[in-house]
This record gives sequence, C-alpha cells and structure tokens, in this order.
Amino acid sequence: MAHGEDGVDRIQAAWQRERPGMPVDSIGIITRIWRIAKLLEDERRRTDARIGMDAATRDLLSTLRRAGPPYRLAAGEIARQSLVSAGAISQRVARAEQRGLVRRSRGGTDGRSVQVELTTTGHRLIEDRVDDLLRHEETLLSSLEPDQRDQLTELLRILLGDLTERFGAEDRP
Repeated sequence: MAHGEDGVDRIQAAWQRERPGMPVDSIGIITRIWRIAKLLEDERRRTDARIGMDAATRDLLSTLRRAGPPYRLAAGEIARQSLVSAGAISQRVARAEQRGLVRRSRGGTDGRSVQVELTTTGHRLIEDRVDDLLRHEETLLSSLEPDQRDQLTELLRILLGDLTERFGAEDRP
C-alpha cells in the first residue's frame, strides 16, 4: 500500500499556510492517533457484533479471565481496572450473572465485599470470543513489519506514559 499524502497532511499544510510560524507538527501525530482510534473503535463494535458479545460483557469477562485462577475479583477492583463506576459494574455483573457467565459471593474480612467469579460457561465463552477478536485484530496490523510494530509499541508506550503522568491519570490494566 502506498503511503503518500493524506487528509492529515492537508490539514497540517493548511494551518501552516494560514498561520505561518504556528507549531503544527502535533497535527501529524495527534490527529492520526485520533482518527485511528475512531476507526478501531468502529471496527471493535462491528467485531463485537459479529462475535455476539457486547463490549461491557467482554470487558467484564476479560478482566476476570486475565486475573488468573480462580478467576475471581472484588467488584471494586473490576471497576478500577475497567475504568467505570461501581454502579456500572454492578449492572454488568447482574446481566452476566443472569446469563450464567459469572457468580457473586460475599468476601473480605467483614463479608461485605462482593466477589465476582467467572463460571465455567463464562470462561469458555470469553476464551472463544477473545481468540476470535485477537486473531481479527492481528490482521489489522498486517501493513506493519515486526520491527515497525515494536517501534510503534515503544513510541506509544512513551507517549501514553507521559500523558498519563501529565494528566494525573492512573496506569490501569
């Protein structure tokens, strides 16, 4: 695939023409990241529909699966890792529990903490869906050579780390 001028280059050139001396280099990076994020978000939504799983359920089951055996976490920890409120996690868990994908129990030293555990059905479902999702997403990177992927990964890690620190955000899984 040829890599000539694109729409972002035209935006950058227009600003340079209209406002000579204005720093416009960020357009070439940030606008492309924003456009890539939008394309990937749309594709993730289509992929979720194709594999028959909504994003909220996939996120819940994936978080539990990544936790390792016994595939159980406190509801608060799931909320922290998922970047959503405790109320949103409660709703996700209730829907998944109705489908037999997770089970809730009381835990902690005082018995007030809600523990959420992946069921065998939930485990099997997320394994199948994540396989489909990751195999598909691998194809989305096919235009990059392995060394380009490594370089892009490192550059994005540096940028994400800096922005996370600068904005006071938490580096979450």
